[in-house]
Amino acid sequence: MSIGRPASELPELSKEEILRYSRHLIIPEVGVEGQKRLKAARVLLVGAGGLGSPNALYLAAAGVGTLGIVEADVVDLTNLQRQVLHGTKDVGRKKLESARERIRDVNPHVKVIAHDAWLTSENALEILSGYDLVVDGTDNFATRYLVNDACVLLGKPNVYGSIFRFEGQSTVFCTAGGPCYRCLYPEPPPPGMVPSCAEGGVLGILPGLVGLIQATEAVKLITGVGEPLVGRLLLVDALGMEFRTVKLRKDPRCPACGTHELQALIDYQQFCGIRGGEAEQAMDGVPTITAGELDARRRRQDDFDLIDVREPHEWEIGRIEGARLAPLSTFAEALRTFDSARDLVLYCRSGQRSAKAVRQLQEAGFRRVWNLEGGILRWSEEIDPTVPRY
Repeated sequence: MSIGRPASELPELSKEEILRYSRHLIIPEVGVEGQKRLKAARVLLVGAGGLGSPNALYLAAAGVGTLGIVEADVVDLTNLQRQVLHGTKDVGRKKLESARERIRDVNPHVKVIAHDAWLTSENALEILSGYDLVVDGTDNFATRYLVNDACVLLGKPNVYGSIFRFEGQSTVFCTAGGPCYRCLYPEPPPPGMVPSCAEGGVLGILPGLVGLIQATEAVKLITGVGEPLVGRLLLVDALGMEFRTVKLRKDPRCPACGTHELQALIDYQQFCGIRGGEAEQAMDGVPTITAGELDARRRRQDDFDLIDVREPHEWEIGRIEGARLAPLSTFAEALRTFDSARDLVLYCRSGQRSAKAVRQLQEAGFRRVWNLEGGILRWSEEIDPTVPRY
């Protein structure tokens, strides 16, 4: 069954639209009525990044009449490896601006509604209420739970996708009788356990692959064709190029869609154990040293050991001169090789992983340890620009 307006209330297609969408119109399962449903549809994209890019481009090309986009970020050079909605000329520009321009070029018939904000418990219900369905292109657990709960409360389908390195997954949550995100993940993982794309990386093509699955599901829901991924989680393994599905069941004990004890949006940062942001939490109680202070110690030729806790493939990208590599993944094995009588300064890419290593040293009795604030990125920015940023 399709979502949106009844057939009698669907908008007409212009002569130009009939020509533009002719390859849809000659598919019996879509036809004129299906295309009218696409024109009448209002779809909200949460995020205009890796997953949001293919969704925006292909839903616009398909003729979805109204695309809302929630995004407050600006285009960064590191985005361009996967966020194909934006180009080199857009670096430093609001993602909403470049997204609107690109979508207008793809299909001028599409109305773009820009929500220049981060989605929060305060604005989510108001924003989502104006749309037929939501496509979740977020990259953090707090916002995923927020999107899910808002969709459950409003009765909006949630087309979900997530990616990491070479793996992705997608399904459709929050439909009548179907499970929601909380049915699959009742509790969030401990903060920092699952690395972000910035820390763990992602194959640039993968969000295109998973995003197109999301876009396909959105079109199916709008037009009422095929069998949507309700109650099925599609798992994508790009390395083995394998697709498999696992069954999902609605949990009758789920506080959102089962018992319905969740009657309002909550503090999702607190729910996910994030106090003041993941980066700040990772640094709690960890002694730090700034890039300027480390540079001053090096210039004075102070006696200390500099430890790089990144992985070997990151070490090959660039490093701080004089550092020793001791990856966090095998840090416990290297711990006994450190001298607790010496000053130890640890660093990683941004400071979060090295903060964990500092804690390990503290628990082992080390007292003269410091974490480089901002990691090698801050060192490159403030001290040595010859060190590559990534």
